[in-house]
Amino acid sequence: MKKSNSTPLLSVALATYNEEINIKKCLDSVSSIADEIIIVDGHSQDQTVVIAQKYPKVKILSSPNLPMFHLNKQKAIDHCTGTWILQLDADETVSSDLSSEIKSIIRQPTSQIEYNGFWINRRNYFLGRFLTKGGQYPDPTIRFYKNGFAKLPCLSVHEQAAVTGPVGHLTSDLLHYADISFSRYLLRFNRYTTLEAQKMVDQHLAVSPLSFFSNYFARPLFWFIASYFRHKGFVDGFPGFVFAFFSSLRFPVAYTKFWELTVQKRSVDLAHDWDKKN
Repeated sequence: MKKSNSTPLLSVALATYNEEINIKKCLDSVSSIADEIIIVDGHSQDQTVVIAQKYPKVKILSSPNLPMFHLNKQKAIDHCTGTWILQLDADETVSSDLSSEIKSIIRQPTSQIEYNGFWINRRNYFLGRFLTKGGQYPDPTIRFYKNGFAKLPCLSVHEQAAVTGPVGHLTSDLLHYADISFSRYLLRFNRYTTLEAQKMVDQHLAVSPLSFFSNYFARPLFWFIASYFRHKGFVDGFPGFVFAFFSSLRFPVAYTKFWELTVQKRSVDLAHDWDKKN
């Protein structure tokens, strides 16, 4: 993409931590459309930074790896200078169709575009395939917006960017390779349930028979039925069942960790709860 007075600059924002297995595929997918790629790296101990430095458009900033990783994402967003920002995770790639759609937007005069941000559908890879049901597709997320019009609240694991003004919806997909193996899924499962447990503490949830019943029985059962039957997770075969089953287990697992934090007064420790390597 050539820079000109009529073409707004596109910045890509990423936060990374030990993403050597993902970062190349991600950067390759945006190198042709980005004018700059801002990466805030959380002191990676693998080859993430070495690989990223090979891309001339990449600018790397270093920051501690924080439990609420949206904070580092927001740092990357804050350092973007482009008129448009595309915020990605290192385990995501931009499909060719999405790349073309983004280029068609940023080539237009900004004043002629009625939306300040856009939802993008994601395809989530799990157990060797992209899930099509079970609430995992289209899985829309706000990732593309005008600079200065969006901000991450940095309060929740699965939060969306808050956009000032109207938000549109792109038609092409973002490809999400978070769970390239079941072992990696379990690693992320451990991370997210730890964050959810800390969120329960911050919300002053009480350890009680009612909260125990809710998180060990009512919520898991409701989630599995909704994911596997109402949202037709069964269409995705065995991967669809596994995803529905294990995602429902996040409630009792997070509650058990919450019990540890509350009753045993154990603190969240990145050295143990947030493994050093992916």
